[in-house]
Amino acid sequence: MRVKHNGILALEDGTIYLGYAMGSQKTVTGEAVFNTSMTGYQEILTDPSYYQQVVAMTASQIGNYGVNSEDVESGSPKVLGFVVRESSPHYSNWRSEGSLSDYLEKHEIPGLEGIDTRALTKRLRSAGAMKCCLSTEGIDHIEAIEKARKWGGLQGVDYVKEVTAPLSYHWDQDGKDSQPFTLEGTNLLNTPQKEKTYKVAAYDFGAKLSIFRKLRQHGFQVHVFPADTPAEAIHEIEPDGLFLSNGPGDPAAVGYAHENVRKLLPHFATFGICLGHQVITHALGAETFKLKFGHRGGNQPVKNLETDRIAITSQNHGFASTEEQLANRGAIVTEINLNDKTVEGLRHKDYPVFSVQYHPEAAPGPNDADPLFESFYNLIEKTKG
Repeated sequence: MRVKHNGILALEDGTIYLGYAMGSQKTVTGEAVFNTSMTGYQEILTDPSYYQQVVAMTASQIGNYGVNSEDVESGSPKVLGFVVRESSPHYSNWRSEGSLSDYLEKHEIPGLEGIDTRALTKRLRSAGAMKCCLSTEGIDHIEAIEKARKWGGLQGVDYVKEVTAPLSYHWDQDGKDSQPFTLEGTNLLNTPQKEKTYKVAAYDFGAKLSIFRKLRQHGFQVHVFPADTPAEAIHEIEPDGLFLSNGPGDPAAVGYAHENVRKLLPHFATFGICLGHQVITHALGAETFKLKFGHRGGNQPVKNLETDRIAITSQNHGFASTEEQLANRGAIVTEINLNDKTVEGLRHKDYPVFSVQYHPEAAPGPNDADPLFESFYNLIEKTKG
């Protein structure tokens, strides 16, 4: 029976949480955030949008179904550290290939279990996301707090350059890796089959692979480009449309992306997700601001102001668009978050451009937002016609 804590999470305000080490023996400093999803922890671990963040899961037990080599959003985990109330000592699923703790250790990610994640979440909700230090190396409280306070923070820092693709490439040309999940020959997602495919230039700001998979399934040839690719290089391949992916960090810090997208918006039907939405915001001349504790989880309610329909969405972001500025830059706010009324979607009045702050591919409900990929296809079809 364990009696002595051997791990620590320290917040910049001096709050200390003691727990038991799992994963790698390491000390890291970053931003402490929480995620309210009950499942999907491997997707969260490998989502590049979590780069430089320590993620605490609010669900009481994590790791029940293990990990596998398929449910990943990038080549390896991108979180800085991982915090749970209880790491399941046993895992069971027909697809599982190993335990959560072994997975973290393999990829040198430190983790803590035994933390009172309910108290931690309440602290982050009341005080906001904070700088933190997570250590599984036995450092004392004072040193951990000092390390947390010395970390520079997310604002004004470009983390996109750390996670973007180094070179351009074609995503899944033969369609082998984008087959819809089936059960006994039945397409469970009811993905529409397209006779015609369109070429899309996709800026990779830290994209989740499931986004590219969804684009491929909905009739697109996906040509992926590094985040700093000049607008001229996009024109050279003569794409039918432009896609802007999710990614980490402060959207205001990627000025090169704003400039390139600003040049491209008048010429191509464009769809942006998460950071891609925020890049469009800046490209139009509006600004973004940091949310108190962000939106991270699989149950965020979003209302479409044009249809009055509600979607339950998956989200992972810490910044939002400034609504008042968008109207003066030719944009129409199409969706809002029902929890805090922040902007969740926009479209341009003159250009064939739209974007959302959430992740339609993650489908926390019955594929609530999946039709957005269909809308992108129809938009390109209309502009090409």
